[in-house]
Amino acid sequence: MDDIYICMAQLFWPSRTTSFLPASLGLGVPDADVSWPPALRPPTDMEGGGGGAEEEEQVMSEVHLGCPPHFCGLHVSRFSFSSRALGASEDDGGDGSCGGELIAAASGSGGLSDAVAVDEDGDLVLDRRRRRNKHVRSDYHLLTIQHGVTSSLKSVGLQVWKAALLLADFVLHKSFTSSYFDGVTAIEVGAGTGLVGLALARVARRIFVTDRGADILDNCLANVRINSGTLKFDEAKVCVRELDWKLSWPPPVSTCDPSDPSLRYLWSAHEIDEAEKATVLFAADVIYSDDLTDLFFDTVKKLMSSGAKKVLYLALEKRYNFSLDELDVVANGYAHFRGFFVTQDEHGDAIHGDKPGFVGKQIGLAEIPQYIREYERGNDLEIWEIMYSPEQKLR
Repeated sequence: MDDIYICMAQLFWPSRTTSFLPASLGLGVPDADVSWPPALRPPTDMEGGGGGAEEEEQVMSEVHLGCPPHFCGLHVSRFSFSSRALGASEDDGGDGSCGGELIAAASGSGGLSDAVAVDEDGDLVLDRRRRRNKHVRSDYHLLTIQHGVTSSLKSVGLQVWKAALLLADFVLHKSFTSSYFDGVTAIEVGAGTGLVGLALARVARRIFVTDRGADILDNCLANVRINSGTLKFDEAKVCVRELDWKLSWPPPVSTCDPSDPSLRYLWSAHEIDEAEKATVLFAADVIYSDDLTDLFFDTVKKLMSSGAKKVLYLALEKRYNFSLDELDVVANGYAHFRGFFVTQDEHGDAIHGDKPGFVGKQIGLAEIPQYIREYERGNDLEIWEIMYSPEQKLR
């Protein structure tokens, strides 16, 4: 009964001090006798001053609701996918066919009314035999992600968020149905656990996975090493680097011994040159604080103004909270985000916005089949394609 109570508290007890954060679920601070690992231990003073550790809120992603209750530390979750999207027939293209024909069973009193499959001898073809097809098994993949179950506000990058799973679905769909991302150089901005970059690493030439803070970057690097064998990509093509939006772009260049562990996430001059040649940027669940959104777009603007022409694919989840300023339920940070770019209609004409440097087009979720099984999309996820052009003007 205690576990049930705690689960309900996670679902319906909103955060008192962090309603704008990328978590609609708030958790109370753990008891003093809980032993926290360094990556998840609340600091002695809140960033910005004032108060002790007891004032800091712990947040939890909906994705982690199935994780063990009371779990403290880093947890491993596995996200499964194949080249066949959820809901697609296994007989599409003949890949999952068992060679049986469909006949209608006699419909009578107590009889079957559904179609069943029989082989040439008249024996029933059981559904499970389709799922065990060797081709299907060989096309089954796992993303193994080490992550925190809960985290402090500054360490939300240790968790997996729904928007990252949506963006990974987008990457998988493009890689399964086209050569759009084959051989690209890309940058994931605010990568967190690195899930999107790992999905892309299967086909990309080079991917820079970036975030801020040694705990998040260490965990991201661990995920690269965990998945390189199972997803069959070369670890060397995935470069985990620190990118602090407060310092914008370009980041500081390392001039010291690169073998020093404390400097492992600094950039070399060659890497910065290579990153500026990237043609694709990715970002997931980075829109939740107006101040951070300002820093994000400043960094992205400088990145997209350097080197090759780039496109940004950004996924987000709108989270609604009651606003005392608006006296209404609002999606915190969303209106501020939308003010950074003009939007395009289906004909490519810019129709809304007040900062003409960025132009965005929303991608309908119906265009992105779901490949990763372990999450529910809901109605509040969005994905945007955003370009930058200093000459872009409103029509």
